[in-house]
Amino acid sequence: MTIATRQEVLGLYRTIFRLARKWQAASGQMEDTIKEKQYILNEARTLFQKNKNLTDIDLIKQCIDECTARIEIGLHYQIPYPRPIHLPPMSLTPLRGRGLQIQEKLRKHSKPVYLKSHDEVF
Repeated sequence: MTIATRQEVLGLYRTIFRLARKWQAASGQMEDTIKEKQYILNEARTLFQKNKNLTDIDLIKQCIDECTARIEIGLHYQIPYPRPIHLPPMSLTPLRGRGLQIQEKLRKHSKPVYLKSHDEVF
């Protein structure tokens, strides 16, 4: 990891923790705010810990892009959780055969950048 990349990653980490400290739930209730702040901190710690040993520059860049996208989406929509993706109509196939394999491959490739690591955590 280059020095510039390391500084960018550490800057994102600090940004997330500052965001969590100032976070207010859209509902305005204190319990929701506490839950959402805790979610932001746990998610950041988990993902940064999981990816701390990455050495491939392209993978690091993908993680940085995902982090930036999730921050922007969270601030815009006022929700800390990743936005769900919706399947287009008539996209479900029977649970057998090549159709299912092709459909799973298409879903995997069409996954937005902000959800790349979400399924891996849970």
